[in-house]
Amino acid sequence: MVRPTGVHQFVPALLPRDATGAHTLALRDALREAGWTSEIYVEAAHDDLRPEAHYFEEYAERAQPGDVLLYQVATGSPMADFLLGRPEPLVLSYHNITPASFYEPWEPATAAKVDAARAQLAALVPRAALCMADSSFSAAELVALGCRTPAVVPVLVEPARFAPDPDPAEVARLRAGRDTGTVMLFVGRLSPNKAQHRLVETLWWLRRTEDPRARLRLVGSAITPTYAEAVLRFADELGLAEAVEWGEDLTPAQLAAWYAEADVFVCQSEHEGFCIPLLEAMHFGLPVVAIARGAVPETLGGGGLLVGDGRPVSVATAIGRIVADPDLARVLAEAGTDRLRAFSPSLVRQQHIELLAGVHCGPGTAA
Repeated sequence: MVRPTGVHQFVPALLPRDATGAHTLALRDALREAGWTSEIYVEAAHDDLRPEAHYFEEYAERAQPGDVLLYQVATGSPMADFLLGRPEPLVLSYHNITPASFYEPWEPATAAKVDAARAQLAALVPRAALCMADSSFSAAELVALGCRTPAVVPVLVEPARFAPDPDPAEVARLRAGRDTGTVMLFVGRLSPNKAQHRLVETLWWLRRTEDPRARLRLVGSAITPTYAEAVLRFADELGLAEAVEWGEDLTPAQLAAWYAEADVFVCQSEHEGFCIPLLEAMHFGLPVVAIARGAVPETLGGGGLLVGDGRPVSVATAIGRIVADPDLARVLAEAGTDRLRAFSPSLVRQQHIELLAGVHCGPGTAA
């Protein structure tokens, strides 16, 4: 078997403070350390990361025998058709594509784009020499598309992604804006599958039954603006406008401050392919309460408290138990720290290297 000499990644957009982008950069470094040539090819890149990448159309002139092409799949892109036309062995790394059904009531154009992305994935799977997924949940989608034995490998998250020191000015600002009430935190783009409206409803129940001073803090970009506006209107209609704070475009140190100033991380997402903020919460020592949807139970493992029925009143009751019992909060935080070891960067790097080393590169596989 001829082993690869180069593994080159293709990612539609290389963006700062983005899970797929951070994974791609960390994996590129790991591939180089393993002795392979490795470059990143993009459709678009943020100005800050532009020196790290090449436009994907440039690859045709740079191809070498022994190359393997690794496509980071999380959205649709013209590069999918480009890769379908290349002779090199193709590896898919699937980070999940949110089903169109979540977007259809809010933004039909986005739903159409999602459907197109899933059609591209269906075309790519039969072409792939190897399929990988972040979770068994996502791997099941690949099986349904015809991949017999997809590998399950977590996202590669380097410790540097987590800012060790919260921004002091942001800590002071957050403290000035709260009283003694419980602070719920969720981090993730404002999008229907993330179900921030359920978090608002949970806050209403929590203030009604457990803690009348409770607050909710949301961090994330408004990826679906119509939904984001509806979430904030919903909070206002419930009389919670002053109890819900939304932050976006935070620096890593500011985000660390939001974690440091929260009491519990609450995830009520209806669809997650992995959910890196769960790892962030574990890193910062926050107890986690989550509903059992998508890949959340798999990522969380024993590192937090899972609520099976997902009803806001049930989640509020679970939060009330944790806040009322410091020993329980401590046990959950310690469980999160233990769970984080399963995602050790050295372990995940090695898993990727071993899988990619097994990809066969026969003669004549490069143009």
